[in-house]
Amino acid sequence: QVQLQESGPGLVKPSQTLSLTCTVSGGSITTNNYFWSWIRQPPGKGLEWMGAINYSGSTYYSPSLKSRTSISRDTSKNQFTLQLSSVTPEDTAVYYCARCSWTDSYPQNFDYWGQGTQVTVSS
Repeated sequence: QVQLQESGPGLVKPSQTLSLTCTVSGGSITTNNYFWSWIRQPPGKGLEWMGAINYSGSTYYSPSLKSRTSISRDTSKNQFTLQLSSVTPEDTAVYYCARCSWTDSYPQNFDYWGQGTQVTVSS
């Protein structure tokens, strides 16, 4: 059973960089054909896919967030990390990490999710 757990600060000040880590257990982030995504849900809104890193370390980003988003990984710790720069209160959301596949240039089949972590952007 694959398990994912998000960690990071729950409060970030405007203009700073939000940094979250997802720790994966029960499976390796280097397993062929799997992608590891970050998704967020602002209050009262739907889920928004932010980006992903795949089994070989290649990264993929939502066009709307690409200029502010960076995803990296530490294979020795089986972790992947999200950095979102220049945050504003509009970046307040529950942030999730999840495993997915990739078909026709889109992330699909999100089969394992973390429980989510609330991040609030406020001074």
